[in-house]
Amino acid sequence: MSNLKAIKRESLTSGSNNKLRADGYIPAILYGGKVPNQNISVSKKEISNIINSDTFLSKVLELDVDGKKEKVIPREVAYHVVSEEPIHIDFMRIVSGKKIILEIPVKFINHPDSPGLKRGGVLNIVRRKIELKCPAENIPDEIIFDLTGSDIGTSIKISSVKLPENVFPTITDRDFVVATVAAPTVIKEPEKPSEEAAAEGAEGEASAEGAEATAKEGEAPKKDDKAKEGAADKKAEDKKPAEKKSPEKK
Repeated sequence: MSNLKAIKRESLTSGSNNKLRADGYIPAILYGGKVPNQNISVSKKEISNIINSDTFLSKVLELDVDGKKEKVIPREVAYHVVSEEPIHIDFMRIVSGKKIILEIPVKFINHPDSPGLKRGGVLNIVRRKIELKCPAENIPDEIIFDLTGSDIGTSIKISSVKLPENVFPTITDRDFVVATVAAPTVIKEPEKPSEEAAAEGAEGEASAEGAEATAKEGEAPKKDDKAKEGAADKKAEDKKPAEKKSPEKK
């Protein structure tokens, strides 16, 4: 269990809260039980090691408020929209005998002992957290599923794990799936043409271009070209001087 020191907040103005944040503290509130709510602040440096973990919102902490220690659980964290830094935390007192609903992270162990994963199968996680109803004094940090013996096609359900005493899932009408071991998906890449085939293709294109050029050079004159040549010959004929006829002898 992690220990966390907190100090009371006397002023609740936005200006005083901003000063607290600038000094390295996070404004917070402590509520629950028959004790009045308390406005407090916690050191950002002290809580930074656990606030980003998956188990933070289901982790029991011992909060020391000016020397008075209480067991609490974080219920909500507010973050700055731009910097994404935590700017406020809600803590709830743990009251013995009461049940609370929490989302508990899921953990899978013994991957090497799964025949399905050994043969290239894929662990498809359906639920990374499971909502449980727990006694305040018996909250699990995580739910552990053993993959030993799981083969391709196996569905890992909530019934395959033993939950702590008096801890139950909030979904009670079915034995829901937490994960499956799926068959491997192989994506076949298109074959790349070999350098030799690429070179042959280039040579073939060059030969085709050369043949086309040769064919153009040896083409028969088109009808229009013949007509132009005929007109030129006729003009040349017209320009020739007329032949003089010799006088007839009497």
